[in-house]
Amino acid sequence: MPPKKPLNLKQALAGMQGGKGKGMRAIRDDDDGTHTEAGDQGDDWMQPKSLVKPDDQLELNEQELKEEFTRILTANNPHAPQNIVRYSFKEKQYKQMSSVDQLAIHFVLDGNMLHKDSDEARRQMTKLGLNQDAASEHAPSEAGDEKPPEGESEAEKPEGGEARDEETTTPAPKGGEKLTNQFNFSERASQTYNNPYRDRGTATEPPPRLNLSSNVTQWEIFDAYQEDFQKQEKNKEKKVIPGRKDEGKTKKKLTAVEAQGDDITRISRAAKIVERMVNQNTFDDVSQDFRYWEDVSDEYRDQEGTLLPLWKFTYDKAKKLAVTSLCWSPKYRDFFAVGHGSYDFLKQTRGMILFYSLKNPSFPEYIFTTESGVMCIDINPEHPYLVAVGFYDGSVGVFNVTENRTGPVYQSTAKNGKHTDPVWQVRWQKDDLDNNLNFFSVSSDGRVVSWTLIKNELHYHDVIKLTLEDVPTDGPDGTQLLTLGCGTAFDFHKQTDYLFLVGTEEGKVHKCSKAYSSQFLDTIDAHHMAVYKVAWNPFHPKIFITCSADWTVKIWDHTVKDPMFTFDLKDSVGDVAWAPYSSTIFAAVTADGKVHVYDLNINKYEAICEQAVVQKKKTKLTHIAFNPSHPIIIVGDDRGYVTSLKLSPNLRKVPKAKKGQEANIGPEVEIAKMDKLLALVKEPETNKKN
Repeated sequence: MPPKKPLNLKQALAGMQGGKGKGMRAIRDDDDGTHTEAGDQGDDWMQPKSLVKPDDQLELNEQELKEEFTRILTANNPHAPQNIVRYSFKEKQYKQMSSVDQLAIHFVLDGNMLHKDSDEARRQMTKLGLNQDAASEHAPSEAGDEKPPEGESEAEKPEGGEARDEETTTPAPKGGEKLTNQFNFSERASQTYNNPYRDRGTATEPPPRLNLSSNVTQWEIFDAYQEDFQKQEKNKEKKVIPGRKDEGKTKKKLTAVEAQGDDITRISRAAKIVERMVNQNTFDDVSQDFRYWEDVSDEYRDQEGTLLPLWKFTYDKAKKLAVTSLCWSPKYRDFFAVGHGSYDFLKQTRGMILFYSLKNPSFPEYIFTTESGVMCIDINPEHPYLVAVGFYDGSVGVFNVTENRTGPVYQSTAKNGKHTDPVWQVRWQKDDLDNNLNFFSVSSDGRVVSWTLIKNELHYHDVIKLTLEDVPTDGPDGTQLLTLGCGTAFDFHKQTDYLFLVGTEEGKVHKCSKAYSSQFLDTIDAHHMAVYKVAWNPFHPKIFITCSADWTVKIWDHTVKDPMFTFDLKDSVGDVAWAPYSSTIFAAVTADGKVHVYDLNINKYEAICEQAVVQKKKTKLTHIAFNPSHPIIIVGDDRGYVTSLKLSPNLRKVPKAKKGQEANIGPEVEIAKMDKLLALVKEPETNKKN
């Protein structure tokens, strides 16, 4: 027998896969094509084996091979977010969720369940039943026909016989027994019995009546008073727990208020409509004047106009309080807010915020009472139901007109940056980067503060401190103390968001930026006394106006330190306002009760209207405001009255269109009109320098 040749790799693998037990035959191919058979599997394990390694397998030593790497499997979903935030209605704020759903669903299969007596179920059962019957009929016939082959041994026969017996002894179930977990449905219905209707009527007897009459004499009256007096004395002698009596009173008041509120709220809307209709009939002549009246005599006057008094707004509880602020609603053109307080610092009492409508001049729409006097108000331009308020005690607050609350929704306290002196002006600004509402305030303590509404709190940030240029004073410990000026008014630029002006009690106007909190961009010595108002021109980006207690109104170009125009009104000027329809018209109010209206395009030296609007000589006018769309102004005085006045045609002139051309109306025309006036003022100065 020739010697065996060594196997190659393919032959070795073929031999390993082919031989799975003893008695099995392994066939291997030699290189020369001859076949050899191995009767015993043990010869295959004696053959040499070669390991095949991939090209990119790492070669590791024994120490590296023995190193263990542990991996911990957890039930947490790696793709589940860990920072889910939900709104908590209980705490009224957003809170992070502690439990996160870690369940990951990989497969979902929806199944259907059919009633066994339904048509669809019967179809399926008949279909399955036919197949089962066919299988059961063919099974015994095939088992009986089969015969064992002759070549098989007798040992194999019983195995086949047992298999045939098992096949024949397992008949297919044909619905003989009920399944325990079978779905079954039974429908039950019931009907209630309706009782027949019965009508019953009764006739009552009238109650008995008695007529009583008696004579009253003086001694009977005296005896009755004596009995009542004795009862009162006995009640005083009884011991009364101090808290119980007050609780009873408060409960009675609450129930009375609730009962009244329930009765009124049902018809509040209808009552308001009827009230406005009655007022429209009462003030019909004033309403007609507001809508249609035009002063015909303006055609015969030489560029002069008049003011027609319309409605007079007053509230009984606010008569002794001065009007400290006026603000028209940016959305509802007939709606305005009035702040009431006191400028007499020795007589500081409560304050009030009243909201009036031109449709109902007899009574305010909303009333808010405050513990401290209201010094300034401002309505949010995007959310007209939010009103920012500054108080005499240095605090600021935000009121929500739509909520049934007597106090502010937000209010500053000593803990969160409250001013130490009266707040003279507040002004809403654009939302910050996080879309939070914010407003600014200026006070006599020399701080300009930015307030941000975050959740249920007011967060403050000092924008700038109004430091004086004088030498700092020495404190008791030898430290140098910076003296701060008293801020009285401020206004933000209409186009440049970061630029704003601040007027002080020392008569100076500081040009500031929101980005620089340590120093001013520029300082102007504007007046000799306190500045009461600073206002940018709504059209021209360089022009602003100031008024002061030194009887003057000045118009400035913020790039020049000298005023462009100066007007002497012969009394202290409480307020000044630009007209919303022209860049050259403005109006001012003075302490002698007069309203002054100027149009620089018509007369650069004198007012085109000077009219007294108060009945008593000692009454002082405090504030003025132009309506954004209607040709009227409102004026407030120190006795709590607000008067509305209509401007005559000469006070609201619009450029006329030439024949065959359209009228030039727009901000560009108003800017050009103001630039023309400024050129006339600046020309003499340039000629002198040349």
